[in-house]
Amino acid sequence: MSQTPVETSCLCGAVKITASEINPRFTVCHCDSCRTWGGAPYFAVQCGTAVVMTGEENVTTYDSSTWARRGFCAKCGTHLFYQVKETGDYNMPVGLFPALEGLEMDMQYFSDQRPGYYCFSNKTKEMTRAEIMAFFASKM
Repeated sequence: MSQTPVETSCLCGAVKITASEINPRFTVCHCDSCRTWGGAPYFAVQCGTAVVMTGEENVTTYDSSTWARRGFCAKCGTHLFYQVKETGDYNMPVGLFPALEGLEMDMQYFSDQRPGYYCFSNKTKEMTRAEIMAFFASKM
């Protein structure tokens, strides 16, 4: 876990982000929502709640499920986060942090929804749709 604050911004610079607790073991989500949102699986670093944003008036959010919301820059469209409502934990696109080193793919979510036209060779833990739905149902 990186304890050194890392600064980044959206493409146009209207939203600036400082994340202080970035987990270098990133996740990949293959769900229909993530693939529709970004046109590909969602590669995300977990940033916990130690995230500070300036320019929040430029952030638009969308409740994408009963347990999470997604945020993006209203000016340039940059995907900024997927946030778990219950805990406030941020999952942010790996690409927002190009200088991070030592990243390792750790988990693939909705692995049973991964389309047949791509496959990663990384050996990771995986959770199916049923496993994820059961996990979040226990939190509601």
